[in-house]
Amino acid sequence: MKSKLIIALFLLHSLSHFAQEKLELYFDFDQSILNEAAIKKLNTWIASGKDYQVIKVYGFCDWKGTNKYNDTLALKRAMTVYQYLKLHSIDVNKDIQIRSFGEDFEQSEIQGENRRVTLIYQEKKEVVQKTSQQLLDQKVKAAKKGDLIPLPTIYFFNNSARVVPKSEPVLYDLLCVLEENPKLKIEIQGHICCMRPDEPEVISTARAKAIYNFLIQNKIDRNRLRFKGYGVSRPIHPIPEKNSMEEDDNRRVELLVL
Repeated sequence: MKSKLIIALFLLHSLSHFAQEKLELYFDFDQSILNEAAIKKLNTWIASGKDYQVIKVYGFCDWKGTNKYNDTLALKRAMTVYQYLKLHSIDVNKDIQIRSFGEDFEQSEIQGENRRVTLIYQEKKEVVQKTSQQLLDQKVKAAKKGDLIPLPTIYFFNNSARVVPKSEPVLYDLLCVLEENPKLKIEIQGHICCMRPDEPEVISTARAKAIYNFLIQNKIDRNRLRFKGYGVSRPIHPIPEKNSMEEDDNRRVELLVL
């Protein structure tokens, strides 16, 4: 058991050194062409001179119009960005994911923020390693009923169930893995740190439910999912923790294979 824990911790920390980064590009209403602001942002990113490889391009839409129309428009936006990358000789992964989420995601109250393309990339020196989705998929395929799989680099705003922006790519990794493994059923388990063991697990439950809701919104069958918060009842390190690293280890999300 101890050796499994050490391996899990090693994977968790090693993955954090190969984190994906993202670039958000915003579009005008009902348009799939790049506007001046988006082109400037893309060119600034390209001009930074870093050796990037793009691994995912996701398109999004606001809720105005039919679901089918919005899905088509979101895909056109993603393809526009993809073609711009190719035109400017930006390296894209041979297995690049180009996907449309249309209006089926948690919409911002600011409509302009919903009309976007999210470009996910890594520096070339990092992509020699397996991507986080490949590692997650590998662990899922090797897992048996009852196995626990940690979700790396899922972070939330303090005392809330809102995922911080840098953790969003991991949610999409999980979504893709569930789509590619249609027989997989999981329990999403939330854990927190820094509290007394007798305090309620409201926040840990809310965080697990937030991931559950994200998957439901993106058309994963709810019969394949359940969620539960465990508060501080299952810490990796004794509470109170000695340092921030131990706090991060205890403040985690895991998947129980059902």
